[in-house]
Amino acid sequence: MASVLRLLDPRIVRLWRERGLGDPTPPQEKAIPLILRGENVLIVAPTGSGKTEAAVLPVLSLLLREGGGKGVRLLYVTPLRTLNRDLLSRLEWWATKLDLKVAVRHGDTSQAERRAQALSPPDVLITTPETLQLLLIGARLREGLRELKWVVVDEVHELADDRRGVQLALLLEKLRRVLGRDFTVIGLSATIGNPEEVAKFLTGGRRCRVIYTPVAKRFRVEVVWPEPGEEDFELAEKLFVAPEVAARLRRIRELVEGVRTTLIFTNTRPTAEMLGSRFKMWDEKFPVYVHHGSLSQHERVRIEEMLRRGEVRAVVCTSSMELGIDIGHVDLVIQYNSPRETWRLVQRVGRSGHRLDRVSRGVVVVGSSDDALEALVLVRRLKDEVIEPSSPPRKPLDVLAHEVVGYALTGRYGLDEVYEAARSTVPYSDLTREEFERLVRFLEEIRLVRVVGGAVRPAGRRTFDYFFGVLSMIPEVKQYYVVNIEEDAVVGILDDFFVSEYCEPGARFIMAGRPWEVVSVAGDEVRVKPVDDYASAVPSWVGEEIPVPYEVAMEV
Repeated sequence: MASVLRLLDPRIVRLWRERGLGDPTPPQEKAIPLILRGENVLIVAPTGSGKTEAAVLPVLSLLLREGGGKGVRLLYVTPLRTLNRDLLSRLEWWATKLDLKVAVRHGDTSQAERRAQALSPPDVLITTPETLQLLLIGARLREGLRELKWVVVDEVHELADDRRGVQLALLLEKLRRVLGRDFTVIGLSATIGNPEEVAKFLTGGRRCRVIYTPVAKRFRVEVVWPEPGEEDFELAEKLFVAPEVAARLRRIRELVEGVRTTLIFTNTRPTAEMLGSRFKMWDEKFPVYVHHGSLSQHERVRIEEMLRRGEVRAVVCTSSMELGIDIGHVDLVIQYNSPRETWRLVQRVGRSGHRLDRVSRGVVVVGSSDDALEALVLVRRLKDEVIEPSSPPRKPLDVLAHEVVGYALTGRYGLDEVYEAARSTVPYSDLTREEFERLVRFLEEIRLVRVVGGAVRPAGRRTFDYFFGVLSMIPEVKQYYVVNIEEDAVVGILDDFFVSEYCEPGARFIMAGRPWEVVSVAGDEVRVKPVDDYASAVPSWVGEEIPVPYEVAMEV
């Protein structure tokens, strides 16, 4: 038996064998002893290296040694709801065998389940940064966190350079003040260019051990630029695309037919829908499906399950498939056009192989000199392990304003304590008292808070409306549900702009790679029926394009 496993509770070692995990991976070898000693840890390792088990199993081992508790002791924070479902199934397997309770809490959690969690908190709670705010507002929910000792933050790179990460940093500091003590933080990521700085961001500058596993040696990525031949000009007419696009589609199909399972990543949802629909227009029996964040959960789960069972040859997807959803074996990843960033190339190509002992294979299919040069630069940077650094926004006052209101709703916090909590985070480490007081005065002027005896208090109903109305730092766009009237089922969601500009009765568009005709638009629903017209319009969604890092652009 590997020596590191001997450090774990015997019941976990027995389940390790039952699950057939084999020898511990390098990240597991290094992380398990540190977590058992109570150290903060940031694990940066490729997809498929067992990061989740490296973080959670030593915590479960400590839970078993402590015995029964009466609240949440492990909080698992993930950036996307699509990850929660998969995490729940994986963690529930361990928890059920160990007589521990796991639950998920996010925006879609039913009222009945929320009440059950408040009355009988689980040992392990999976949640999002947005929902963590709510856990700290309610008195009973806060009480359920009293015994908390560990916080795992998954996919840290998704949070480390945007406002959601800043929000989480403030919330972790608030959590320390609610508890009146510190807790252990464990961060997980496949790709971070500056792990030492991100470790400080994650822990508020506290001591944190970084475990870094190189990725370059297990990646094989090529860049291809297909030239259109005679047959591509014929195909282009059939598919209503340019010959260059037809050549790329042909090359992608050849690659897909050469292996068992392929993920085809695109940078935008409209591109994913365009590719999926054109493959179906070419050959309706070609087993390719579309997966992205604007499709209904039912549709996404259906495709993920088909992937797991090996019933799908290819899935055209966006970042919805980047994160650690368990989708079974993937032989090849195709990236349509440059992925713009090295870390995104690593994250996407890492979905193939999905084990440390396998090579992750990727092909970037490009159609212009700009894309070709950019992709070549990214592949070179990957080989040299040069991944873009993550850098959180400095002092975003909108995020801080929301958290000040959150402190007001929580009660019993003075301005001095709120200021010091903000200053304890990396993004606000140089926040001056004058800047803070100016922000508080502004919140008073617009009647969101009152300052009474040096403490911040809610100003009335307006305070609650503001706080609960803007829980998320993700920009809000009015959206409509697309409902298939033949099955009375939600297919996905459309942005307000596309609906107002295009969706009148009789209009046709593509969603989930299939054509639909608008029957009616009422309330927040676009009611549709399936049709056979694959030449229909492709929807557009807000916030699509991925920026090119300055260093990559300069090298190009």
